Amino acid sequence: MDELSPLRLWTMRIAFVAVALVILFFHLLPIDTQPVSLFTPDLLPPLATIDPAEARLRELLDQGSNRILVGPDLLIAFAFAWSLRRPEYVPSLLLALLFLLSDLLLQRPPGLWALLALLACENLKGRSRTLRDATFGAEWIAVAVLLTGILIANRVVLSLMLVPPPHLRLGLLELGITILVYPVVVFVTRSLMGVRRAAPGELDALGGRA
Repeated sequence: MDELSPLRLWTMRIAFVAVALVILFFHLLPIDTQPVSLFTPDLLPPLATIDPAEARLRELLDQGSNRILVGPDLLIAFAFAWSLRRPEYVPSLLLALLFLLSDLLLQRPPGLWALLALLACENLKGRSRTLRDATFGAEWIAVAVLLTGILIANRVVLSLMLVPPPHLRLGLLELGITILVYPVVVFVTRSLMGVRRAAPGELDALGGRA
């Protein structure tokens, strides 16, 4: 399909919306809730009165009852990758609506994270020509800095508004995982979705020169 055709433009925009909705769908699945204990204390005898092997098994199976699964923020990772490669595929209004939807669905203070993420994407769009000629390492560092900035700014604003910020340890863990999986997101974006940087001097789908 011609990279400059309106059909290609709108197909890729719809594809990004589909990717975002799939990511949000999996975020909403109850995989981060506490696992159900296989043993009910009220129905079982005390550990001291049962076989030591069974007691050890019960102890091991109940150790994970307070664990919470933390994964990468794939929505912003894909938004960054697409903003750097084909800004016309992810216009500001589309990103704003998707980020706001994620705030509402994930029960974050509506608008704050969405605004910070949108500003970061617009920053990358403005630097797309510079980063196009740089190595992937430079892009990776730029993405890591912006992700860290979003985390810090979000916590500062929430604190100023007297809103309890998310747990710092979980936020740092999500940040680290997101940074680590960004190369995988870029690989999927380029190799599987066909979203590649425009060559120098090439016209984008909106008629602007890359």
